[in-house]
Amino acid sequence: MIVSNLVFDHVHLISKDPKLTAVWYVEKLGGKVLYNSEFGGAPQVVVGFSGATLIIRGQRKGETAAEKKGLQWGTDHFGFRVDADFDAFCSDLKNKGVNFSLEPMDFTPTIRIAFIDAPDGVSIELLQRK
Repeated sequence: MIVSNLVFDHVHLISKDPKLTAVWYVEKLGGKVLYNSEFGGAPQVVVGFSGATLIIRGQRKGETAAEKKGLQWGTDHFGFRVDADFDAFCSDLKNKGVNFSLEPMDFTPTIRIAFIDAPDGVSIELLQRK
């Protein structure tokens, strides 16, 4: 049993087009836009999932964001656990035009994974614990 005073709260993404990116997370992964706002001179959209929140914001004045060119130090990806038929969920994503960088596979005897490409160079792991 893990004992901690910490509870994971959110992932914060920087996006070229926060509103369009939020639509992707809603349409492809079933998130729900909780609210739109402006913070620090940039648009910000908060998208909720069961147990996870994404804060998607645009570039603020004076900031310079760069394109991702592959593996970088820092966060590599984040993951969503699929609490449904894993292969059917992945098949539905493919039907919605989602690109898989790693097709569904058994990672271990008890974990099935896949990786998908999200807007702005974000990599998302989908996993199911058997």
